[in-house]
Amino acid sequence: MARALIVGCGCRGRVLGGELLARGWAVRGTSRRGEGLVAIEGAGIEPAKADPAQPGTVLDLVGDVTALVWLLGSAIGTEEELERLHGASLERVLERLVETPVRRFVYEADGSVGSPLQVGAQIVRTAAQRWKIPAIAPKTVRASDIAKLG
Repeated sequence: MARALIVGCGCRGRVLGGELLARGWAVRGTSRRGEGLVAIEGAGIEPAKADPAQPGTVLDLVGDVTALVWLLGSAIGTEEELERLHGASLERVLERLVETPVRRFVYEADGSVGSPLQVGAQIVRTAAQRWKIPAIAPKTVRASDIAKLG
């Protein structure tokens, strides 16, 4: 059974997770906060605490994951935090994915974050070429895109 990890499993992540569940996927969703974990579990998705600003907390969760979804196009934080989230933190996760079972990476390339999304999308394209990881950076992430990738 394919398993997806949705990093940033807020409202849109829970909808996406539900669509993947309906397609027969096992789905794990992350949140930094307890109330987020409760909402994830309420949607029938396995909750996991992780902070994408700390890549190790995400990487600890990918041992049985085939698809990683970086759904942070509307993340909230300071400009510096958002630049790091869609820059250095994202790059660190992608560098380490080659050592994991993850074989699909999906990056949300649209949202309220703004210009850091362009940087993130370029990081994803470069990583996909370098490490041959099937990756996409659509403006809207759909379950069908994840299922077809790779």
